[in-house]
Amino acid sequence: MYVALVVVYASILLVLCAYGVHRAHLAYSCVRHRRKLVGLSRRVELGDGQPLPTVTIQLPLFNEATVARRLIEATGQMDYPRDRLEIQVLDDSTDETVSIAAAAVQSLRDQGIDAHYVRRPDRDGYKAGALDYGLKTAKGELVAIFDADFVPQPSFLREVVGHFGDARTGMVQTRWDHLNRNASLLTSIQALMLDGHHLVENRARYANGCMFNFSGTGGIWRRCAIEDAGGWQHDTLTEDLDLSYRAQLAGYTFVYRADVCTPAELPEDMSAFRAQQYRWAKGTVQTARKLLGRVLGAPIRPSQRIEAAFHMLPHFAYPLMVMLTLVLLPALVFMPATDMRTLLLVDVPLCLGATGSLATFYTMAEVAQDRSAWQAIRKLPALIALGAGLAPHLSLAVWDGLHSMAGEFVRTPKRGAMQGRYRQYAKLPLAELFLAVVSAASVVAALRTGHWLAAPFASLFCAGYSYVAVLVLREQFLGRPASAPVLTESASDAAEMARAA
Repeated sequence: MYVALVVVYASILLVLCAYGVHRAHLAYSCVRHRRKLVGLSRRVELGDGQPLPTVTIQLPLFNEATVARRLIEATGQMDYPRDRLEIQVLDDSTDETVSIAAAAVQSLRDQGIDAHYVRRPDRDGYKAGALDYGLKTAKGELVAIFDADFVPQPSFLREVVGHFGDARTGMVQTRWDHLNRNASLLTSIQALMLDGHHLVENRARYANGCMFNFSGTGGIWRRCAIEDAGGWQHDTLTEDLDLSYRAQLAGYTFVYRADVCTPAELPEDMSAFRAQQYRWAKGTVQTARKLLGRVLGAPIRPSQRIEAAFHMLPHFAYPLMVMLTLVLLPALVFMPATDMRTLLLVDVPLCLGATGSLATFYTMAEVAQDRSAWQAIRKLPALIALGAGLAPHLSLAVWDGLHSMAGEFVRTPKRGAMQGRYRQYAKLPLAELFLAVVSAASVVAALRTGHWLAAPFASLFCAGYSYVAVLVLREQFLGRPASAPVLTESASDAAEMARAA
């Protein structure tokens, strides 16, 4: 049993360290290609004699009463010739969003803007189905997409359309900014996590010539790239990642513009944040099931294959974190504490390597925005704790993604101008509470057995599980106004809401 315990414990640590090494490699790539990235992140003008392309902006909505008008009005202020601009509001809503969105579209039409309010006979395919439905009647050779919680800036189209002067360019993705970054500890950590994705992962992959993905919003596609790749498909919950890889395998290249930002709203409730992360995790696993074999067998460089594998498999770290939590307690009890020499030669470098890659990764994201590196370092314990706290829920998402394709598309509630209008239902966080107790026991065991370096990590895990559990319990039992509908996006619920409407 002792040997088995050591093997399991060491194996988990080695795989998690591999994720850390990959994260460090991405950060190093940004440093190595810093001059190249400056040149890549710039506005490109169309060649002489090339007219501005016709653009369709698609705005997929489902029950977005708090933000729909803001989005539609912001899109109507786009600085682009009106004879080359079309706006499609693709509304599948079953609540007052219908009247709000329709009125906002009519206001744009009264201003001479070519805006259309589009409703489907059903919600088949959720967001992917809505985008595909709108594409059938879209006029644009380019298609920009914004989710409901985004506020596109007037200069967006003029900043990015020049890249499509190259016939190989299939998509241009821009960076997300955050309207409520400082609303709470939760939103500040989310902002840091997303900044790491956009300002380190995306930039590193772009600079290295590796595949990266359309983020579902804040980007613009060449229409024929969508069609040549097989169109929008809804057999996964991350239709954006799925289409991105299919388009790049079809020969199209992607452009990332870190200097063009579109502000958006971060979930302020833990229940909503977990639902969003669950959908992303499950959908990414589904996309890996669907496409990873095809990518690994494609005629691309080995470095591109390796990066694609890391890109599609990051969420498998969450089950490993849960396993580590469960294995840590018996390991602390039954494995002897190391002496000072082993502590300095093995344990300290291992801990520094694991946390050092995180610190480097997120520090780079902050510095890239001209923010203080200290801000990332100061938030690092909270970020590690939140990652641990999400691990049980996202482990279920990984399991679900491995065993089923497609599934329910649970939208993320937006606060917008009417706080409390939508609330996300969540099950009781029993797994988080149990793991918090296990981690607390690990802290005690680490202190009593002399495993000094394990104590702070076990403390962070305990804090993360407790933080998530407490917030979910508070939101479910204390935070829901009587008038706020509960979001459970199953097919039967959606059908019932449609009949009621």
